[in-house]
Amino acid sequence: MSQYTPMMQQYLSIKAQYPDAFLFFRLGDFYEMFFSDAEKAAEELEITLTSRDGGKERIPMCGVPYHSAHTYVEKLIEKGYKVAICEQVENPAAAKGVVKREVVRVITPGTIIEENMLVEQENNFLLALAGFGGTMALAAADLSTGECHVTELSGSLDWIIDEAASYEPKEVLLDEGLHGNDAFREALSGRCKCLVNPLTLEKLVEQELAEELPEQFANFHEVCTSEPLRRVLSMLFAYLKQTQKRTLGHLRRLRRYDAKQFMMLDEAARRNLELTRTLGEGKKRGSLLWLLDQTATAMGSRLLRKWLDKPLLNVSDIKRRQDTVAAFLSDFILLDEAREMLKQVYDLERLAARISFGSANARDLTNVKRSLSVIPHLRERLMRSDHDELAALGEQMDECQALRELIDRAIVDEPPVSVKEGGIMREGYHADLDQLRAIQKDGKSWIAQLEQQEREATGIKSLKIGYNRVFGYYIEVTKSNLQHVPERYQRKQTLANAERFVTPELKEREQLILNAAEKSVEMEYELFTEVRNQVAQEVTRLQHLAEKVAEIDVLQAFAIIAQKYRYVRPEVHQADRLHIKQGRHPVVEAATNVDDFVANDVTLDGDKRQILLITGPNMAGKSTYMRQVALITLMSQIGSYVPAEYAEVSIVDRIFTRIGAADDLIGGRSTFMVEMAETCHALREATSRSLILLDEVGRGTSTYDGMALAHAIVEYIHDHIGAKTLFSTHYHELTELERQLARLVNVHAQCIEKDGKVVFLHRIVPGGADKSYGIHVAELAGLPQPVIHRAKEILGELEGRFHASPEPADPKPDDSAQLSLFDYAAKTTSPAKNETANHVAESEQGNGTTTALLSAKEQEIIEALRQWDLMMKNPFECMQFLYELKQKL
Repeated sequence: MSQYTPMMQQYLSIKAQYPDAFLFFRLGDFYEMFFSDAEKAAEELEITLTSRDGGKERIPMCGVPYHSAHTYVEKLIEKGYKVAICEQVENPAAAKGVVKREVVRVITPGTIIEENMLVEQENNFLLALAGFGGTMALAAADLSTGECHVTELSGSLDWIIDEAASYEPKEVLLDEGLHGNDAFREALSGRCKCLVNPLTLEKLVEQELAEELPEQFANFHEVCTSEPLRRVLSMLFAYLKQTQKRTLGHLRRLRRYDAKQFMMLDEAARRNLELTRTLGEGKKRGSLLWLLDQTATAMGSRLLRKWLDKPLLNVSDIKRRQDTVAAFLSDFILLDEAREMLKQVYDLERLAARISFGSANARDLTNVKRSLSVIPHLRERLMRSDHDELAALGEQMDECQALRELIDRAIVDEPPVSVKEGGIMREGYHADLDQLRAIQKDGKSWIAQLEQQEREATGIKSLKIGYNRVFGYYIEVTKSNLQHVPERYQRKQTLANAERFVTPELKEREQLILNAAEKSVEMEYELFTEVRNQVAQEVTRLQHLAEKVAEIDVLQAFAIIAQKYRYVRPEVHQADRLHIKQGRHPVVEAATNVDDFVANDVTLDGDKRQILLITGPNMAGKSTYMRQVALITLMSQIGSYVPAEYAEVSIVDRIFTRIGAADDLIGGRSTFMVEMAETCHALREATSRSLILLDEVGRGTSTYDGMALAHAIVEYIHDHIGAKTLFSTHYHELTELERQLARLVNVHAQCIEKDGKVVFLHRIVPGGADKSYGIHVAELAGLPQPVIHRAKEILGELEGRFHASPEPADPKPDDSAQLSLFDYAAKTTSPAKNETANHVAESEQGNGTTTALLSAKEQEIIEALRQWDLMMKNPFECMQFLYELKQKL
């Protein structure tokens, strides 16, 4: 290392402290990177890679301008990297040798506070997980909002990972034991899709934190009552101290919660139900969040997302939210007025964080003032309501009047973005500042008067007094008038068409004006910092106010949606019964014409209708029906009204989904493997209070395997779990389970065949479907007609073959047809039928075909049955048709 230049030695010593981060090393107007950092950054940021002499060799180098560095930092953070910002911490002009430099902050995906790098409607959580004995603890903090949550977790590792993933963290810290568990770390990383770091606390650090944390969090001893909680919070706080290197005064809202007091939603359920983003494009538009997010503030939008992540299990808490929504719906004038006032409230949570962090500018403070100016009117309007729920919300709002008055008294209404160029503080706030400004103002007037006096004294009408940063104030005279210049003028600069002069009097006044300007700018910055620090002392009050505003915002959004789409208040209870009358899929309905959506009923309970086995063709609405049941249940448990004529919803602890076909190529899992893994997760974690949605389980493998698995899965849920279940399938043979399982009921998606075309009615009706109409759907998709005609011929042959031969002769059956396991089971119990089966098998071996067993008349009857349009005939015609067929037989 001694072979490098002193500056490179300094770089290498600092880089050694931050080996896992890009080191942005300040050199003048640039942040430079060297060695492997430079090579990797040049590739990731698509910037030029150069080199410089480092002493013993030329070393790779690249750099970015400091004034636009945030753009490059943002790109690296989005890619999951860390960036250490290394600044010059002494004046280069006064430095002896190499300028002293230090890392002032490490920016990581989980510690972003910059407004331009955050999504306004989303939290940016940093998570920490620690194992301690048989218990695991979790801590989650959002540095941009100042909130911090802790909980103890017990249960399966899958359940713990689901809880961690519910935060959608940007970064996760693991203690040494958990990070060493490769299976856990990989599963967590895969499910959370974020940066996962190991973090080991040294004994000395733990001792320091034991003293600091009670000062940081007033309720620390009340909340962190166990060693796992203290340890995980210490990990989180130590990491924030190491990376941020400044006070964290806004991080004081510490809350402990019980994860099992909320509905658990795993990653598959969030994805398949499209709670926050769509399956296809991954966008918010088209998701449940998109529909419900009628909030007027960023705080409300983030809170709505949290409620969707953690639906309630407590009936009284749910009803409390419903009562407030009902109150808003009963007073549309109040609803409109409250919404208009909420639109004027800025993001108080993130403004408070930036103020405490010391990164807020004057405009941030004026936005706080504008927000606080609305609160008294909103509070007064709510308190005048006839409804206790709204009045209570108004009563709980803190107007923060003193803060509003301080900012109004100190900061101008339209301040500049920069805090170091003046123009921030209001006139009259500080006497010394006003005096300095007066000097500047009088000086400018004096300059104007001097210009007029010199014109009159010299007779040069074009004479003017100007200013630039290099020469200061000067008198400019054109060359045609140089003969009139008096001797007291001192030549300063020659231009192409003019000469510039100064006088002792002008230089004296210049010094006075410039000193006043410089001092006033410095004083303004100091005064602004004082005001910002005073506001920072009350950050906790601003955060509590922000929470209350967000709650009001979400509940008014629920009222807006309920009003617009005719939602009803669901009856929520602990009884094991789910009954929805004329339920609708909220997002599909909103995306189409409301009147065109076909509503459906559903009833599920633990006594007679635990499982609905749903059959019917593709495109008939089975998946929509299943999803809408889950969404109505979830909406009920966040306190929202629901799309139905009537809804009675029992509390559900978890929702499991297995919908759609998707592979995991990166993880090396096929579509069928993903399907089985998600189904396995549901079977292992579900309880009798859960809701399970299984769509086409088993279709990813051969017919026999798939049908056997589907059969066994339904039986297991019925006999061992007892969860309310919607099971959609194309295996029509499974409808026989209705006779065997007491709490399974067949329903199907109704459709009719007209003129050879299938018509989907999108109604779920009792009973099993007669066929899948797969070829009809393929025809609708536009397959070439020769393919469709040939498929119909092959289908006819297969149906004829298997209707004639209930058992295949070949021990390796043709998987292209759906064979009835139930028929085989029934036939093997009857000796007479076994003989018939054997006779058929022998005949097949002798003749080579099934159709050879049928006479010409029998084949004619089968063809007549195939062509008979049952839906277009009246009962008398059907009776006559059957009578004629019987006579032929």
